[in-house]
Amino acid sequence: MSAEAEWQALERHCNAIRGTHLRQLFADDPARAERFSCEAAGLFLDYSKQRITQETLALLLDLARACDLRRFIDAMFAGEILNTTERRAVLHVALRAPEGEVIRVDGRDVVPEIHATLERMRTFTLQVSTGAWKGYTGRRIRHVINIGIGGSDLGPRMAVRALLPYAEPGLDVRFVANVDPSDFAMAVQGLDPAETLFIVCSKTFTTQETLANARAARAWCVGALGGSSAAVARHFAAVSTNLSAVAEFGIDPQHAFPLWDWVGGRFSLDSAIGLSIMLAIGPPQFELFLGGLRAMDEHFRGAPFEENLPVLLALVGIWNANLLGAGNLAVLPYDEHLALFPAWLQQLEMESNGKSVTRAGTPVRHQTAPIVWGQPGTNGQHAFHQLIHQGTRLVPCDFIGFAKGHSRNHEQHVMLLANLIAQSEALAFGKTPDEVRAEGVAEALVPHKTFEGNRPSNTLLAERLDPFTLGALCALYEHKVAVQGLLWDIDSFDQWGVELGKVLANRVLKELSSEEEPKLAHDGSTNGLVLRLREKR
Repeated sequence: MSAEAEWQALERHCNAIRGTHLRQLFADDPARAERFSCEAAGLFLDYSKQRITQETLALLLDLARACDLRRFIDAMFAGEILNTTERRAVLHVALRAPEGEVIRVDGRDVVPEIHATLERMRTFTLQVSTGAWKGYTGRRIRHVINIGIGGSDLGPRMAVRALLPYAEPGLDVRFVANVDPSDFAMAVQGLDPAETLFIVCSKTFTTQETLANARAARAWCVGALGGSSAAVARHFAAVSTNLSAVAEFGIDPQHAFPLWDWVGGRFSLDSAIGLSIMLAIGPPQFELFLGGLRAMDEHFRGAPFEENLPVLLALVGIWNANLLGAGNLAVLPYDEHLALFPAWLQQLEMESNGKSVTRAGTPVRHQTAPIVWGQPGTNGQHAFHQLIHQGTRLVPCDFIGFAKGHSRNHEQHVMLLANLIAQSEALAFGKTPDEVRAEGVAEALVPHKTFEGNRPSNTLLAERLDPFTLGALCALYEHKVAVQGLLWDIDSFDQWGVELGKVLANRVLKELSSEEEPKLAHDGSTNGLVLRLREKR
């Protein structure tokens, strides 16, 4: 695939309009906000504060077409192999497909198996929530701890936090991911093992950090419940395909839920990895969550590119990263329940598109994934917004807000929304030296109180953060990431960069834990660090 002519056209256009300020773009086009906004699946996107013109958008759409984006979308939904380095389909969209839809992988319709798994998840959830599932001592489960890492942790953890207002009463859902034993200790602090259920999430049941925490959980549980290994079967479930390893651990394979090779971990929060989400909010609300994902899927699959939210979000991201040179993206949700959304998005974007070779194995010709960061407003305003407004780096922003909150303090929620709107306005238009002087500011302070503006942002609005809306929001960014990967000609669905550190960690682990003095063959720095830590142990 080559779209070099389209890239060159964008570069020429960028050079021609680089000095144009957003103030001028809005002055020249009174209908700009209506022209550069669209809505789907309950989400409204205003991208009029991006430093683009109609010609910019047309050229970006030319790039998308030159990369055969329509064919790529159709191939994804058809189950074709898009993860080329692992020879796998990319079918997270199948996880929320309605019953009756046919999606084939290697000639087999996978939708019935998905819905059978969902039904098993519902049954299990109802057994736990009603008290039909009892622990080893006969007491009902009141605490659930999800043990995973990466995609087996970040998505469910984010969603459970986001949907706290919809949480089922009487069931506390927590998470453990870090191999640091402090993480496990803090998660179980104050809990009664007799009332605690663990869900061990590992596709292969070999993930080092997850198994270390699972073994710690088993020792904690069995030790407190009389020392019998029979307790494991009443206090553990698994999300894994390695049923023999699950059984060897002591978990009943009937309480193991499957994963599939055609679902990457960071795209898996609506698979069985989402069991903790279903336990937290109940099956009906989980169905609404799937409905939001499905609604955005249908929009992405069918909407014209110029009205397609994931495509537009991807294209303005390409413009900012590759043409304006912005190497980062601040994601700023103005809702405390979405506090973990930037962390989930970090993995989704940076693990997917943090690549430096094309799908053919040649060096990429463009910068790829931006560094994604952020935290909820208004906290960020008193932490890092100074850099966004007046720093030397260009920081594009995605603002996310909701017309209605979950608190009865409506006045304070309106204050929150006022800050969201004001931030995007200030970033776009700034304050000129003359405007500062007109306020009577001393001349020596004028440069310090001047805001250049012309800082790009998107604003995403919805009525309320509910399960449907969260699903639509997650699918929006999933598809955005896939589109950008196509335009950069990289495989967004593998993650080989994760592997090297794992291999080296196993080697260092043996050296740190060896009773005998190890023969070290690292570089001087690594050898010294290993020796120093052995001395301090």
